[in-house]
Amino acid sequence: MSKTLADTLAARETMYVNCGHPACCKMTKLDIQALIDKLGLDHGSMHWDLVGLFGCSDCKAASRDRRPVFFTCIPDYAGIQARRNRDWKPNFG
Repeated sequence: MSKTLADTLAARETMYVNCGHPACCKMTKLDIQALIDKLGLDHGSMHWDLVGLFGCSDCKAASRDRRPVFFTCIPDYAGIQARRNRDWKPNFG
């Protein structure tokens, strides 16, 4: 089973789309809920599920050749840490 946009939203992950052109390297944070509204909950959230949907508007405006985009996914580290430490009690004995 592939990871979906619903899975990404539920995990509270942050995703960025990055331009692959060395003269640009623009990075934009994705609005996962907006993607779900447009593509549906069951749409995949992995690279090959999303790569064809994005292109760099700055490169297009500058008439640069189109380069592939790539994605950065950042887990919800604060939430993971909070769950990990939920039952932790200091032991000074």
